[in-house]
Amino acid sequence: MQATTLRSLLFCCAVVSPIVSAATLEQALSESEKLSHTAQSSQKRIERLDDASQAMLEEYSSTLAKAKALEGYNEQVGELIAAQHQELLSYQEQLDALQETEAAVMPQMRRMVEVLAEFIQADVPFLPMERTDRLAALQELMPRADVSMAEKYRRILEAYQIESDYGYTLEAWRGELGEGTDQRSVEFLRVGRVMLYYQTPNGHESGYWNAQTQNWQALDSSVRRPLQKAIAIARQQKSADWLDLPIKTLALEVQP
Repeated sequence: MQATTLRSLLFCCAVVSPIVSAATLEQALSESEKLSHTAQSSQKRIERLDDASQAMLEEYSSTLAKAKALEGYNEQVGELIAAQHQELLSYQEQLDALQETEAAVMPQMRRMVEVLAEFIQADVPFLPMERTDRLAALQELMPRADVSMAEKYRRILEAYQIESDYGYTLEAWRGELGEGTDQRSVEFLRVGRVMLYYQTPNGHESGYWNAQTQNWQALDSSVRRPLQKAIAIARQQKSADWLDLPIKTLALEVQP
């Protein structure tokens, strides 16, 4: 557009002023075209620079937004770290208190196991293998570092509860009585912790555990049927009923 206008202007000048030569006009036109191309190139560079500037501005805005987001995140992380630090301090205090408690409780728990062993040794000798195995498991459990104090205490209380329940139940089972040539299979009957009886399967021999002499003692034939009935009730082969059994108590000497 500019070249066309310039050509027109020069043409007019050529008409008005005949002094200007054709060579001069051609040179002027050539210079005009060069200026036009230069202007177009400059415009393109300006447009490219403008696009680059816009891209850089967008990148800067995006980077600024990310920086603000990271600043907020770092603040949250800082608060979280502070809270975790306080929680760790609380855990450490609880751990210290737990260690002090364990130092005080562990001797008492060991004593509870020792008392249980003494009690089983002095008690009526029923279910000897089951009770001995339970006691041995507790004794092996106590020194273990991989078992928590709470679990140890739970197991001790469980053993005490089982022993306590024996005092309120009626139980019958088959086992071996005697040793060597005197060993025979009998039916045992436990009445709470009060009495422990036995009877041979044919009913010809009956007896009970004498806690005073710490030995088995025979009973006369009059207890044969009452003992058979009690064993059947304990095995839930008969409905509950009154039991007519001899009770032998251990006489205790009371000091004045």
